[in-house]
Amino acid sequence: MLVLFLLINLSGMKKFSLLFVVLAIAMGCKASPRHEVYIQLYSVRDAVKTDLDGTIARLAAMGYKGVEAAGYADGKFYGLNPGEFKSLIEKTGMKAISSHASRPLADRPSLTDWDETWAWWDTAIAAHQAAGMQTIVIPWMPTPGSLADLKTYCDYYNRIGERCNAAGLKLGYHNHAFEFTSIEGETMYDYMLRNTDASKVFFQMDVFWVVEGGKNPVDYFSAYPGRFRQLHLKDEKELGKSGKVDFKSILRAREVAGVGELMVEVEKYSLEPIESVRVSLEYLNKILGQ
Repeated sequence: MLVLFLLINLSGMKKFSLLFVVLAIAMGCKASPRHEVYIQLYSVRDAVKTDLDGTIARLAAMGYKGVEAAGYADGKFYGLNPGEFKSLIEKTGMKAISSHASRPLADRPSLTDWDETWAWWDTAIAAHQAAGMQTIVIPWMPTPGSLADLKTYCDYYNRIGERCNAAGLKLGYHNHAFEFTSIEGETMYDYMLRNTDASKVFFQMDVFWVVEGGKNPVDYFSAYPGRFRQLHLKDEKELGKSGKVDFKSILRAREVAGVGELMVEVEKYSLEPIESVRVSLEYLNKILGQ
């Protein structure tokens, strides 16, 4: 009866727009944005060593829309120059949107050779530009010995972010579990969020490691809205298998988090790795469709 009432009484709307509204109301649906799903290539790290082309083709056939590289070194990705890597990915219909790459400071940060460091970053930024990527993500940092050292790293990331911004790229930081320990009474992750400039550094949250660190990803979304441009959706093995990670709540809150890209990462497996990433994508797509 509600649908019939709307069809009779609503006017001034195009048929297709009206039909969408009516069906949404009739089905009890709530409009929510869909996200394309990408894959961190570390998930298939052994396969890409032996058959990079074939592995990329299989990932595209599964439905992944793009990749994040984990094989950057000396201006190349998996031994390919940036243009070759870009072509390899794009011929499958996917995009190379991001890469993990980093150069840590000296063990005593004050002894860092800044000329070498910035030359390294200039090469890396140029390579990521040429590969058509949108982001560079720092995948790890040494555990600082003091809050002063952690502040030095935050300042360092801000400066890298400035260089990335000037080149049309964004810089992100990827967490593990150790960032949820304390240094001099400060939780590392919170300190980093407060002491990096949101216009220069975003956070690629690895949701599994947040949970392993004893925290709730959704709490961080609320406390630091808009800081989490990318999510690494990971579990102990395949997505959804452990029951430790509340993927539904995390994905429902992704707008508050500021999420632009969703990335599957599988580090350990109950199945063959290529099958693990397939079933993980199926699980994620099921949740996104609810």
